[in-house]
Amino acid sequence: MLLVPQDPLNPRRVDPHFAGQAAAARERGIAVARIDHDALGDPERAVQGVPAADHAVYRGWMMSTSEYDGFAKALADRGVTLRTSAEAYRTAHEFPGWYDAMKSVTPESVWTTGDDVDELTIAAQQLGNGPAVLRDYVKSMKHYWDEAAYVPEPAAVERVARRFLELREDAFTGGFVLRRFEEFAGPEVRTWWVGGRCVLVTPHPDSPDDLPAGVDLVEVEPLVAGLTLPFVTVDLVRRADGVWRVVELGDGQVSDWPASREAGDLVAALFWSVRDNGLR
Repeated sequence: MLLVPQDPLNPRRVDPHFAGQAAAARERGIAVARIDHDALGDPERAVQGVPAADHAVYRGWMMSTSEYDGFAKALADRGVTLRTSAEAYRTAHEFPGWYDAMKSVTPESVWTTGDDVDELTIAAQQLGNGPAVLRDYVKSMKHYWDEAAYVPEPAAVERVARRFLELREDAFTGGFVLRRFEEFAGPEVRTWWVGGRCVLVTPHPDSPDDLPAGVDLVEVEPLVAGLTLPFVTVDLVRRADGVWRVVELGDGQVSDWPASREAGDLVAALFWSVRDNGLR
């Protein structure tokens, strides 16, 4: 079964952003059920329209790890087992969960627990001199690059961090993450993995009409497989020296799909892969 958010303006319909994926699933004989994303604070109410099913995959808006935990438990009470457990979701969704496994192919990083800026300035010393990029456990503010993302030198850490907190407000998650700056060239590519196997390579949603050629997954593949996560995305980009680097790993259920690609491609790859793994 595919779970998708309902339209906030018309609960009897699928959220328009995910309507194409829902339609593609139905065309392939896959059951589709709607959840009320706005009601996740009351998870039993959020899933009250979901029928029982052996296994389900969610495709929808991002959830915090605590929201996902309640979501998974409420579904379990209805006899529905999510393909991605709450533990697996946390591992993929929050930066500290996947960094150690991918550290050989991604920029060196340090992080804190909580939003104490003084702790961040201490942690930043581990990276030494040179520029860095700031984010929290789940998100950067890259659209505010000079204000709240790029740290040109260690002395600027506090200024950038305080602006980051202003912009993230209540959405700040986990702690600060400071990543060593690397010069990248060209657009990112989004790769989709089911059961540790890459099933799709697409443009990144931020550049949906631009798919880089020659993507090299030789180093990345065994690292993703080693995480033993059921459904993730890995975003990569070429460094200025031509080496492919991992920018982000995320839970595939809440990773956006590029508008330039057919929704059916994702549904077919996901559910055929699930079937091949004996889960349908």
